[in-house]
Amino acid sequence: MHSTVDRLAFAAASDGAVDPMRYTAMGVMEKSKVKKVTAIVSSARKRLTHNAVLQFLKNLQSLGNVEYEIVALSQCRLGICRGCKLCFQKGEEYCPLKDDRDALFEKLMASDGVVLATPNYSFQVSGMMKVFLDRLGFVFHRPRFFGKTFTGIVAQGLFGGTKIVKYLDFVGNGLGFNTVKGTCVAACEPITEEEQQKIDRALASLSKRFHERLVKSAYPVPRLLNLMAFRMARTSMKLMLDDSYLDYRYFTDKGWFESEYYYPTHLGPLKKAAGSLFDALATIETRRRRGTPAT
Repeated sequence: MHSTVDRLAFAAASDGAVDPMRYTAMGVMEKSKVKKVTAIVSSARKRLTHNAVLQFLKNLQSLGNVEYEIVALSQCRLGICRGCKLCFQKGEEYCPLKDDRDALFEKLMASDGVVLATPNYSFQVSGMMKVFLDRLGFVFHRPRFFGKTFTGIVAQGLFGGTKIVKYLDFVGNGLGFNTVKGTCVAACEPITEEEQQKIDRALASLSKRFHERLVKSAYPVPRLLNLMAFRMARTSMKLMLDDSYLDYRYFTDKGWFESEYYYPTHLGPLKKAAGSLFDALATIETRRRRGTPAT
């Protein structure tokens, strides 16, 4: 039996403008060369947010071998997180909410690129997007989207969307993606020619940057900020947790307590030294919090 996600993956073509669900830029292509991009849209209206995503994805196709799928959260079954922490303590498979979360998660895992698109509702992501991100909370503890490209698109009428873009960028990094800085498109209905031109320029720029990241090495040398987040988090975890914690076992199985980063990479002398410094700082801070003398 197909999940709601599979049955109702955003039928973007229901208006007759484009083919449904997936689209390829060059007809029949070798699967091994095609990059799959999945866009998760958290607006029930097929207006500004949907149109911006569709335009972005068509731009991507014009730049290379890309196929895409648009999924509307409004047509998915997603319950609100109950805060039971079973996904943290025992594993995500123990979540008591049996809905479309796993099908959505599998789509992200099967994608080379991911887009999260939301309207600006009350100066934040829409409620549907927040529910979706809350249900992925276990991934912030046990990140796994390494090698995949991510960006965010925010649509709004007036202002405030820039902060939401920054939030989505932060989320992308936290989930493990190679994050491309997102964009905010703004327009009031009906959209003026000037507004549409601004939208066109913003989406063209984002498409180009996203595609460049999509076709580059999947595992780049981490930025200093990302390196710091990894080294300090894993060192603190190593000192504070043990095998009774799922996160600890996950990091152990991945070899992250001994590795330089989440994935094999070459750190230059400066970043090697910085990594050692971050480990030391995390050790000092963790022992200070626990009242253990530094050695």
